Amino acid sequence: MRVILLTALAPISWGTTYAVATEFLPPDRPLFTGLLRALPAGLFLLALTRVLPRGAWWWKAAVLGALNIGAFFPLLFLSAYRLPGGMAAVVGSVGPLFVAGLATVFLGERPTVRTLLTGVAAALGVSLVVLKAAGALDAVGVLAALASTASMSTGTVLTKRWGRPEGVGPLALTGWQLTAGGLLIAPLALLIEGAPPALDGRAVAGYLYLALANTAVAYWLWFRGIGRLTATQVTFLGPLSPLTAAIVGWAALGQALTPVQLVGMGLAFGATVAGQLGVRGRVVGVASGTAAAATGAKGGAPLRAARL
Repeated sequence: MRVILLTALAPISWGTTYAVATEFLPPDRPLFTGLLRALPAGLFLLALTRVLPRGAWWWKAAVLGALNIGAFFPLLFLSAYRLPGGMAAVVGSVGPLFVAGLATVFLGERPTVRTLLTGVAAALGVSLVVLKAAGALDAVGVLAALASTASMSTGTVLTKRWGRPEGVGPLALTGWQLTAGGLLIAPLALLIEGAPPALDGRAVAGYLYLALANTAVAYWLWFRGIGRLTATQVTFLGPLSPLTAAIVGWAALGQALTPVQLVGMGLAFGATVAGQLGVRGRVVGVASGTAAAATGAKGGAPLRAARL
């Protein structure tokens, strides 16, 4: 439970991104914002850990950095700009269903009916919270939203499958991915948005928050959680991000919460909790069964297999 709660701090932190971007940062610079979120944080973690990839981990870190950061950020921003309010977050909320399917192929995690129903409930709850007045759906925006969700979901599953090199902690792995993703975003930001804008004190403070707390610390907690929880458990924490954004908008920006939004928040939060308890119960059950079998075979000496 402690690991779950610490991992949950990552999407909660990401839920503050919108408020910080609108109140502190220059407008219409999503790629530049993504670049300053990823690259300085990655370089800081590299300097802190002083560990570089070796062997196959050069290309593995590049792939994970592209999926989790480099491709995810631009696609997410593109979908947010081209779709009507909240639609990008609704498409993103189907991430647990993406991960459930990918985990079946790559991790051997068989999704249950409960997991699938919980994923649908989470998506429905998020849609009630963030979906605003309907508008024309842009095909490019929808494809970008689906691609961003697929990118992050694939990155989550591959991070779980590949694990970490022996002797390398999650802090170093986070630094590798953020640096690789930031280097991928850099040329896109320069070509599409041009030279960096002038920054005042508020913007500098906003970018520092995004780079350190919102990215370096949050992604470290996220990748640490992937290493200790199932991929399904981790992805079911994702709905906490739009829920946090709605709460921050109400508390700090004076945005009203309607009764429908409150119902949606309760539904999405309940699905998040159910997603943890359902998977956790199966893991504990398997661990207990393994330990019991080991005790019977070994005369009371439980095997390490119980530490699933």
